[in-house]
Order: sequence, then C-alpha cells, then structure tokens
Amino acid sequence: MHSPAFVFTDLVCALHGYVKLQIYNYLRDILRSSSEGEELEKTKKEFIEELKVLEAELGDKPYFGGDDFGFVDVSFVTFYSWFYAMETFGNFKVEAECPKLIAWAKRCMQKESVAKSLPDSLKIYDFAVQIRKKLGVE
Repeated sequence: MHSPAFVFTDLVCALHGYVKLQIYNYLRDILRSSSEGEELEKTKKEFIEELKVLEAELGDKPYFGGDDFGFVDVSFVTFYSWFYAMETFGNFKVEAECPKLIAWAKRCMQKESVAKSLPDSLKIYDFAVQIRKKLGVE
C-alpha cells in the first residue's frame, strides 16, 4: 500500500507530464496554423478547455500546491511566456477565458527566480514569427 505522500507525488508527476504534453501540442498547432480556419478554431477551443481544467484545479489557491509555489507551478509557468504569441496568432485572449489562471501566472512572475528565468513574451513572439516563416505559415 502506498503512503499518502507517495500517491500525491504520483499525482503531481502525472499532472506535470499531462500539462507539458497538452500545452506543448496546442502551442505547436497554433504556431503551425494560419490565422483563420476550422482547424485553428478547433485548436483554440480545445486549448481554452484545457486551461479551464487547470484553472478549476487551481481554484482560489495562490498556487497549484496551495500556499506554496511548487513543482506544477514551475512546470506550467514556463508556458506563460508563449501566451502572447499564441493569443496573437490565434486571435484570442486567455485572460478573458481564464482570469484566475492569468492572475496565478502574474503572481508566479513576481517571484524573482521565475522572472529571471523566463524570456520576455515579446522576444518569444519574435521567435515564433521566425518559426512561422520557416514553416511557410506567414
């Protein structure tokens, strides 16, 4: 029989893997899509649905683990820098759909370790523009 701590650790690791894979897939699909069309609309809808699941898991807690910044926060906040590019290419706003999630991301960005580690969203956007050009999307 597993101890509660072990089961919780397994759950956190599973959530971490799921989040990274799902968000990466949506990021990739939005970057590869033209700025309109059924496929992009489907991807945006699914992406927002996934974010809403995460937002529900976050609830009213400051961080996914409660009061402490933890493993899931570290894993997921890395994608926050990509949100501007995704929103721009996909013509949507995450904050309009998931305000608690964006408030969480901004709270994470107030941590010096996070702010110093993540690239600026505009630099990510410029990088994404180059990727799209190489893919022939723009």
